[in-house]
Amino acid sequence: MNLIDGFPKPDTIEKIYDNLDRSRALQAYLLAIPMVNQAGRRESLRKFGPVNTTNVIWENLVDPRTVELTANDNTVYSFIWLDTRKGPLVLEVPPKVLGAVNDFWYRWVADIGITGADKGAGGKYLFLPPGYQGTIPQGYGVVRPRTYGNWLFFRSFLVDGSTKPGVESVKANLKIYQLSNAANPPAIKFANASGVPANFVAPGDYSFWALLNQVIQEEPSSGSDPTTLGLFASIGIVKGKPFNPNERWKKILADAANIGAVTARTIALKIRESEAFFYPNISWRLPFFGGYKFEASPGVANLDGSIFIITSQPVSRRPWKKRLLARAPSIPGPHWIQRATAWMAAKPTGCACRPTSQWQISGL
Repeated sequence: MNLIDGFPKPDTIEKIYDNLDRSRALQAYLLAIPMVNQAGRRESLRKFGPVNTTNVIWENLVDPRTVELTANDNTVYSFIWLDTRKGPLVLEVPPKVLGAVNDFWYRWVADIGITGADKGAGGKYLFLPPGYQGTIPQGYGVVRPRTYGNWLFFRSFLVDGSTKPGVESVKANLKIYQLSNAANPPAIKFANASGVPANFVAPGDYSFWALLNQVIQEEPSSGSDPTTLGLFASIGIVKGKPFNPNERWKKILADAANIGAVTARTIALKIRESEAFFYPNISWRLPFFGGYKFEASPGVANLDGSIFIITSQPVSRRPWKKRLLARAPSIPGPHWIQRATAWMAAKPTGCACRPTSQWQISGL
């Protein structure tokens, strides 16, 4: 870097701005992984059918044709994209399921099923659009996401090794409809995803930015914070404005996506903080690094913790896992992992856990 009387020379100015733009693009990529993963997931779900009326269900369990973070092959998954843009949306939950809702920014919104308001008995939830001020009827578990788009996911369980009872219960009881259509709810389309090639994770190339722009244009700015939105704006992604980068910016953004993808994997697979591990010098990691809010301290984001969770096991934000971690140390036994396993096996949580010897990062 060259300066004359403290003022950068032209070649240095160009170098500085290239570095500044690349560094902002990299940080924007890392912060955008959650919402872009949701946008990619929505694209894949739409291929099975329209939002709000399609349940993508793995009737014959998940197999290697499904590219998805932390999916297990011993429970029946249901994935549904909810959109409240047209007004309040009613969800009638089947009994004996375990699940949650994440908003478009991949933040936990609510549990449903066994750990939700219905306690596994089945029940009605009312999803309200951001900023909704209308009348709220009685008889619903009220959910207030900060985004219009939301991902609903839940598990139904095997009975004597069979998927059939759980699948039949979901098909008989699941309903989704606008509150205004409560008297005549539409039929749900059930799309069996078992054996169907499908990708539910974010891209790691330039197409990442187009998906991020979709989210920013669709969702209210109040769903995020000024700093994050400012980073996106610094690379040309601003609500209400076209995203049309020139050739210089395209090159920077393509590089940032490639570097960002490797950075995220590095953090996930070789994270530096010792607090991320159960014991020294082993690879078993905490599922809540920084808590389910990913905070280094109250009100302070843990940036590495967020990337670690998103790239390795995003569904581990579920509060029922947090409650498990809080409960486990009080259970008698030699080690808390074994105690947690025994406790979950003894309690009717519906969680399909593997023996301790088979535990991996996604096994909790």
